[in-house]
Amino acid sequence: MMQETLPEVHGRNVQKTRIPKPGGFRKALRKDGSLYLLALPGIIVLILFAYLPMSGLILVFKNYNFNDGIFGSPWAGFSNFEFFFSSMEEAFRATRNTVMLNALYMLTGTFFSVAIAIILNELRSKWFIKITQSVMFFPYFISWIIIGAILFSLLDYDKGILNQLFTAVGIPEIEWYSSPWLFVIILVLANIWKSAGYGAIIYYAVLQGIDTSYYEAGRIDGASRWQLITRITLPMLIPSIILMTLLSIGGMLKGDLSMIMGVTFLNPLLLPTTDIIDVYVYRTAIRSGEFGFASAITLYQSVFGFLLVLAANKLAGWYDKDSKLF
Repeated sequence: MMQETLPEVHGRNVQKTRIPKPGGFRKALRKDGSLYLLALPGIIVLILFAYLPMSGLILVFKNYNFNDGIFGSPWAGFSNFEFFFSSMEEAFRATRNTVMLNALYMLTGTFFSVAIAIILNELRSKWFIKITQSVMFFPYFISWIIIGAILFSLLDYDKGILNQLFTAVGIPEIEWYSSPWLFVIILVLANIWKSAGYGAIIYYAVLQGIDTSYYEAGRIDGASRWQLITRITLPMLIPSIILMTLLSIGGMLKGDLSMIMGVTFLNPLLLPTTDIIDVYVYRTAIRSGEFGFASAITLYQSVFGFLLVLAANKLAGWYDKDSKLF
């Protein structure tokens, strides 16, 4: 890199650095061709499965029928959106339940994942940590259908294990599948059991990258184990917690239909708290073949989630500029 000496300014020489001009795409391709080649499969998959399917968004504004197909069906304008918002009571209930459950999942899941990760980080037995990680990671791969069957064997009114235990000790039986408010707690606990271990492994991996000299300096200064956790471990985890939270907020309006179907069996008595947007769309649109309406609600969820991510990202930037997604 060449430097050019300019005339003296206030008694000293000022040096100007010449910035070389970019060599263009061909030069970059010759220099980093292997990296472009490595990224090519991912780019192709992204285009094929993320961007090309977006052409199907035209279905949102169509009165879809099987005979004419997506592009041949007559235009419907915004009637698919009007159908959802025409019943404001059900639309509000579905939106409220979706946001409420996802917020509870996010808060409780983050708390338990971080807590488990910190506990694992404080342990010194490597073999115990490896076994614990495997045990905690296993529920993540279990289907919600299987989890629902396990819960049914526990909560069934007549033959459930819990009601049989209550009867043995003289406690009145509980009609679990007729109590919507109880299933909010049950769904949250089921989500913690299934996903907390997966999240804990992510945070535990972050903790392994912390420089041990911080802890050594803290011990030299007389810090207790609790002080090391609160003054070093947690502050180091905050950027990762913010990042994971921002990614979760993007799906705040998207519910887990398989979870509700597997755990509650779409029990109509539980709909006051389990009728999330995905369940509402399945009940009112998918069963009757109203794919235009279902696509409109999916677009509504995506746009609303994108706006939430923008707002949350802005808030994260006010707290810490380095924690923003973009």
